[in-house]
Amino acid sequence: MLTSPTADQLLVWYDHSRRLLPWRAPPGQLADPYRVWLSEVMLQQTTVAAVQPYFRAFLARWPKVEDLAAAPVEEVMQAWAGLGYYARARNLHLCAKTVAEWRHGRFPDDETALRQLPGIGEYTAAAIAAIAFGRPAVVMDGNVERVMARLHAVTEPLPKAKPRLKALAAALTPSERPGDYAQAVMDLGATICTPKSPACGICPWTGGCAARAQGIEASLPAKLEKPERPTRRGIAFWTTAKDGSVLLRRRPPKGLLGGMMEIPSTDWRPEAWTLSDARAEAPITAEWRLLPGVVRHSFTHFHLELQVAAAKTGSGTAARGVWCPLDSLDGQALPTLMRKVVRHALAKAYERGTL
Repeated sequence: MLTSPTADQLLVWYDHSRRLLPWRAPPGQLADPYRVWLSEVMLQQTTVAAVQPYFRAFLARWPKVEDLAAAPVEEVMQAWAGLGYYARARNLHLCAKTVAEWRHGRFPDDETALRQLPGIGEYTAAAIAAIAFGRPAVVMDGNVERVMARLHAVTEPLPKAKPRLKALAAALTPSERPGDYAQAVMDLGATICTPKSPACGICPWTGGCAARAQGIEASLPAKLEKPERPTRRGIAFWTTAKDGSVLLRRRPPKGLLGGMMEIPSTDWRPEAWTLSDARAEAPITAEWRLLPGVVRHSFTHFHLELQVAAAKTGSGTAARGVWCPLDSLDGQALPTLMRKVVRHALAKAYERGTL
């Protein structure tokens, strides 16, 4: 017979099993809103393991929201490089400026006001309100959705089931220690009620889990089959000057990889490019040669395949872009895709004596 799950059961478990994370406050204390906000923005679509070194680096460089607001956006983008979803970095900087300039460095303490800030959506607002200000907000991420779907045996697939899962989560959210509770559910999903092979035997809610009782826990939450992602193709232009500098270009501020630096490339399209077709989009007129191999990268909605064309040019050649010393590339705001292009170009171009 199932027992009714309670927040108290979960909090007892959390008090001795909580993960030690750099943005969390010691037991019994509310967390710093700046740390909660920074970590939650970083954690969107990214793992805890990947975020921790970035979080520590940001905090060491910009310990307060006013420090981050005062930093040039180019420095913030460079520090963010590798975390992906670069619109988050631009909104992060804009939000910091808004809080610093218009709110005297103080984050609002309720969800409605928090959602008025740049880049803060429903989930992030609820997380900050609960964890930093002790508000009984309903924090819904993928971990919480999975826990609720299994706890109540909700077989309706995502995303249609989201409103019901949120209502079920709201019914369990306590008025006492709501921040600890929100983090407890997320920890439960991350460490015990995992997507595959959940450890039901040590779960504090196992006695009240309807999916466990029916033997369907591993199949939940149900999800609609995603359509196959299409593949786009392009050619990147690895351009080097006699002094060893490399030609870079800044992408437009809005759109995919907005505001980041890149190795200039053609448009990305479904059809493959020939070098003859691509010459019109090259940053300079030169003797271009395709390097062997392809750089592959996946975005949320499509896969990308980039060939790399290499060419040399004289120092000071006028070009659509900026020249960067080769040993300074690490200091540029290059997204992961472009760092792949750099590694590929260096390996293949030097291998062939193109550079």
